[in-house]
Formats: sequence, structure tokens, C-alpha cells
Amino acid sequence: MNQNLAKYIDHTQLKPDTTKEQIKKIVDEALEYEFASVCVNPHWVSYCFDHLKNSKVKVCTVIGFPLGATSKESKVFETKQAIRDGASEVDMVINVGELKSGNDEFVKADIQAVVDAASDNALTKVIIETSLLTEDEKVRACKLAKEAGADFVKTSTGFSGGGATVEDIKLMRETVGPDMGVKASGGVRDLEATQAMIAAGATRIGASAGVDIVNGNQGNSDY
Repeated sequence: MNQNLAKYIDHTQLKPDTTKEQIKKIVDEALEYEFASVCVNPHWVSYCFDHLKNSKVKVCTVIGFPLGATSKESKVFETKQAIRDGASEVDMVINVGELKSGNDEFVKADIQAVVDAASDNALTKVIIETSLLTEDEKVRACKLAKEAGADFVKTSTGFSGGGATVEDIKLMRETVGPDMGVKASGGVRDLEATQAMIAAGATRIGASAGVDIVNGNQGNSDY
């Protein structure tokens, strides 16, 4: 088992048909392997917090997920509720349509609202959905996230096709500089892929195959 890799991994279960048994399983695995966090839909945050509050494993959840097209006010409400329920990390989806429309001011304000709602209570990761963006749009999205004060930029939701690539991680790292977090998420299934993402500049990995990754097995991750 590669324990050093565990601290990079957000152990993820975001499918719409996820059961309580599956959530319990990733919580138990997170405790055993000491992953950085579990990443779950907002409904499961309080359950995970109750089972992880005496450990070092954080609870991460998603905001405006998976489309990013909810209102800024909805994202703010989701963020505040998630923190009340025990989340200490929130992964919010940008409004991809507004970015592609050239409305950078709107996108930055949308991110800023979540960052402000999280305040000092939670890390904010910004999902830019790389598979839907041109290279220029990826750069703009990363710059907007950095300007808005987010803690991380993140590649993907896992729901729009495609996923993390080494090329995108390199581009995102070059854009945000050395101090901001970069999360590779979407299709990171095994040890080799994980190591490649980290070498390219990722500081966090979102995957449902966390156990396979740290054990050096071939996994089956969608996120």
C-alpha cells in the first residue's frame, strides 16, 4: 500500500443512485487508508461528518453540481448549509455557459460568492469542466478562480464526458502558479495515472478508485 498517495485523494462517491451502504463503505475505507477526504453529494454530508469527526479525514461536498447552471444565490445557500452539516471542503461548478459566452465578470462573481460563503470555514475548489472548454477558456477559468480567492481549481465533474488529462493539469498549474491547489478528477483509475497527475502539478486527486490506487491495482473510477 502506498500510504503517501492517500493524502492526495478525495475518496469520491457522487453517483445519483448512491446508497447509504455505499457511503458507509467509502467512510470506512477513508478511515482505514487515511484519505484526505470523502467527497459526497450534500445529502450525505452530515452522515459522513458524524462518522469522521474524530478523525483527520475531511468531508468534501459539491455545489451547483453537476451542471453549474444554478443561480449564485442557490450556490451560496448550498455552501452555507453544507458547512453547517459538517463539510470543510466544497467543490463548486462554474457557470460554463457564461464562461463560453465571454461573461467573465459573471463567472468571477459566481465563484466569489461561494468563496465568501465558505469564508474561513471551508476550502473552495472550482470545477471548470475542462472537457467542455477550449484552451483559452481553461486559462480564463483558472485565472478567474484565482482572482476570486478560491483555494483550488479542479478539472471535471465526471458527468460531462472526458476527464482529467496530464496536459490539462500542466496548463492549469502553469496558469495558477505554484501556490494554488490543482485537483485532477475524472477517470483517474490507477497508480500510474495518479502519479502522472501529481508529476504534472496536481495536489489533490478526486477518484472513486482510491483503494485501488494506493494498493497499485487497476480501478474503475468515474470521478
